[in-house]
Order: sequence, then structure tokens, then C-alpha cells
Amino acid sequence: AEVSALKEHAAGVVVHTRQGQEFEGATLISCSGLMADRLVKMLGVEPGFIICPFRGEYFRLASEHNQIVNHLIYPIPEPGGLGVHLTLDLGGQARFGPDVEWIERPDYGVDPARAERFYTAIRHWWPGLEDGRLQPAYAGVRPKIVGPGEVDADFRIDGPAAHGVPGLVHLYGIESPGLTAALAIGARAAAMC
Repeated sequence: AEVSALKEHAAGVVVHTRQGQEFEGATLISCSGLMADRLVKMLGVEPGFIICPFRGEYFRLASEHNQIVNHLIYPIPEPGGLGVHLTLDLGGQARFGPDVEWIERPDYGVDPARAERFYTAIRHWWPGLEDGRLQPAYAGVRPKIVGPGEVDADFRIDGPAAHGVPGLVHLYGIESPGLTAALAIGARAAAMC
């Protein structure tokens, strides 16, 4: 349900939704991705930054060529991301990405013309990759707590000591490395309540 308002009260936080629902709790742990900065502002908390959408496209290895890849490859990171790397999905399909693109609003389309950039990046560590092997896969949009041209920053976890709202823990900029560390992040957020 879409959140329409957050209100602080003596015993914690009340969440109001556009569908007319109301939830009250002593603790609210918020991990709201691209809307994290806007959501916390509903409580009068100023995070000190604006979440910037950061898009990455992925291409996959054409299935007839997939059997030659059986491990992950991570190149040297590039500004804003890990660089175009190779991962394998649960079905063993090779995926390359993400690339790096700052955007104004979420867009999940994949531009087949961007394959040329992928070939260039991949050939730094797989020089024998032949033309015609990459096919568009999908795109993802990640929440960054810094904008274009700024020094890259990791995610943030703010508890009551940072913003003064009892029972509120707010997570900002959680993307791929944050997902990898989800259990540790969960333990940290729970300890802040």
C-alpha cells in the first residue's frame, strides 16, 4: 500500500496509506528505496541529501554460447558502480552488467544499442567475446545517496540518535552490496530500535 502520511505519536509512529489504512507501532524500520528521502520527510526529518536514481542495464549471453561460462567475474569498479561484471542466474544463464547511467526518473527499458558499450567493457577481461553474443536482458534502478560527479558513498542507517524520532530506523541507498549484507543490516537496524 502506498504511504500517504507518517505521524509521530507518544508510543511510536502511525503509518497512513492512500487506501485509508492506518498502522500504529512502537517501531518502524523503513527501507523504501527510491522514495526513502521523501518518506522520512513526512515525519519532518531532513536527511540532508536527495535520493538519486541510478540505472543499470544488463545483457545476457545468447543461450547457444552459455555453456562456456561457469564462474563469476568482477572487474575493477568504476565510478558509481561495480563495473560491467558477469554473474550467473539460478538457471545458470550468464548476465553482464550493470552499466552506469544517472536518470531523472525510473526507466526499466533496455536499449539494444548499448550492447556496444558492453562489448567494449567485457573485452577488457574477455578479449575473445565475439560480436552477436549479447542480447538485452533487463534494467534496474538503484537508489544512490549522492548525485552525479559526487564522491561515491555507501548506504546509511539512521536511528533515533540521528534524527530524534523514537522507534524509527531509516535505511537509505540500500542497493546490491546492502542486499548481500541483508542479515547484518537487519541485526544493526534491530539493535537501533
